Amino acid sequence: MILVCGEALIDMVPRNDGFYPAPGGSPYNTAIAAARLKTEVSCLGRFSRDFFGEILINHLEKNQVGTDLIVRSNENSTLAFVKLEKGREPGYIFYTEGTADRSLSKDDIPARLPEETRCIAFGSIALTMEPVASAIESLVCREKGRAMISFDPNIRPFMIRDRASYTRRYEQWLAASTIVKISNADIDFLYPGMELENALEKIISAGPRLVLVTLGRDGASALLRGEKGGIMRVIAPVVDLPVADTIGAGDTFHGAFLAWLEMHGKMSSAALSALTETELYNALYFSNKAASIVCSRRGAEPPTLKDIEDLP
Repeated sequence: MILVCGEALIDMVPRNDGFYPAPGGSPYNTAIAAARLKTEVSCLGRFSRDFFGEILINHLEKNQVGTDLIVRSNENSTLAFVKLEKGREPGYIFYTEGTADRSLSKDDIPARLPEETRCIAFGSIALTMEPVASAIESLVCREKGRAMISFDPNIRPFMIRDRASYTRRYEQWLAASTIVKISNADIDFLYPGMELENALEKIISAGPRLVLVTLGRDGASALLRGEKGGIMRVIAPVVDLPVADTIGAGDTFHGAFLAWLEMHGKMSSAALSALTETELYNALYFSNKAASIVCSRRGAEPPTLKDIEDLP
């Protein structure tokens, strides 16, 4: 089972003359993406009892995402207003003060995770807010020897008030992670002025077994540290589909990659380090196809396994 933790919010997406409320949040989208690929997924978090919270819960259940580790509370749901401009990444304004998902505390973390938990996926703006950042950090550090840890920074610079403090903690999250999924924009923020290849080598030298970087229309690249310490580099293309918007593209890529590992019996550090070049390419291309499909749709609507298999 893949356990996903982090923010769960309502994306207020522009439609015609107003905004349409849609379930979202980077880790939340990752959970939906993996579940639609017939992978066992659960969410851990704190969700509001308000009507937006009901939308979030109902959407998880509709997609067969487990909700047993979700705490319900009376705080309001987090809102994210989305700005869409042709040819640019979506812009966001977050309303998070005192909201349910950011209020997840260490007391909300179960003393033991379900035995079937094989991977913990975390990241995004939840790591810029307290007490949720410390709660997730404590979980990841506690479980890193037992489960695979997959980290997606998904950085929103305006949410980071103290860059130095964030980057110090980022190094701890890297060291605890087995997989890091990162974007070009994340790298520009974390490693300003550094060449992409140098940044990726710096990341993998911090402890992760695998680094995945999404490159927009240029596809995705991976660096894998093998059993004997050598580094394998693989690049895979995207599928040429018309782009409606890019909401949820990176989240879908992340969920699809983790789902591919589960489907192929590769969800362990040993199996990951033993991946062949062909296997890693296939995993990247599978994930790129999932991301290409979600970009062809309005909003974060990840594909099913059949949708992906129908593409060349």
